[in-house]
Amino acid sequence: MHQKITIALDMMSGDHGVSSSVPAAIESIEKFDDIFLILVGDQDKINPLISDKIKILENTRYKILHTKESINMDDEIISAIRGKKKSSMRLAINAVKNKDADACVSAGNTGALMALSKIILKTIPGIDRPAICGSLPTKSGQFHMLDLGANVECNAKHLYQFSLMGSALVQSLELNNKPVIGLLNIGSEEFKGNDTIKSAGQLISKSNLNYAGFVEGDDMFSGKFDVVVADGFAGNIALKSIEGVAKVISHFIKTEFTKNIFTKLSALISLPVLKSVKQRVDPREYNGASLVGLQGVVVKSHGGADSYAFSQAINTAYYEVKNELLNKIESLIQTELSNE
Repeated sequence: MHQKITIALDMMSGDHGVSSSVPAAIESIEKFDDIFLILVGDQDKINPLISDKIKILENTRYKILHTKESINMDDEIISAIRGKKKSSMRLAINAVKNKDADACVSAGNTGALMALSKIILKTIPGIDRPAICGSLPTKSGQFHMLDLGANVECNAKHLYQFSLMGSALVQSLELNNKPVIGLLNIGSEEFKGNDTIKSAGQLISKSNLNYAGFVEGDDMFSGKFDVVVADGFAGNIALKSIEGVAKVISHFIKTEFTKNIFTKLSALISLPVLKSVKQRVDPREYNGASLVGLQGVVVKSHGGADSYAFSQAINTAYYEVKNELLNKIESLIQTELSNE
């Protein structure tokens, strides 16, 4: 049996708390024989949801780190950090810092998770700022995009560092050994974009990364790129726009298919195709944004995640640890710095 991978889960986080995190934890224990979970949260809420079959595995496959305190989605970040020293989120990050866990997963307040992670874990030497990286579907698979909102203003060097981290992340998730990098811009031509974007493009093109140039918003889903780099301002707007378009298309399809008896019959005939399409664009499949650039693996699950989506976030953390994401980022940085 290979090296055990320990992941600390913030069980109290997100809109659903233990009702989604406990089933997700159980699913991960059953899926991976080399995983050990630290369930950080209120044992009085966690225990009743664990079946007897899993309870016999306590201390060999999981343990509960009890705390009743949690950071809420609407908590003011600074007061949550200063006031809630025993929050499930903080204790989960502390477990990574103290080497009790290899990674942590939380569906909690993004601002608080990023702030606490930066304070407790610090950034990898050579990285100025951590970034949020998530995956989205393409015609032929998926691509990873960063930053999705952690850094609103970035300089060219930051964008270059994001491309390093994105490349290492895609490699660690076993998706591609030589990820294709694109830099989000208002056009694919070299003369387009602001000075920051142009300078970043020059920096990345001089590196050993597999850089394919600028990418426009409509080309992100073509399948040509494995990593799309943007500052947190553009990245977050792009992500929210994508989510909005997906919702409105879903609304249009539902409205058209329920207009009358004939369209309802058409819907019935089209059901297998609709189900297949829904599965391919199901946001739960892509849940688990990585906070890359930290001296520890931290994965942010969507706040509204159900148990299936939360388990996908645990999968992301598992593979990042198993395939040594931190070492990959560090070695890429060292390689690039030595080439400068």
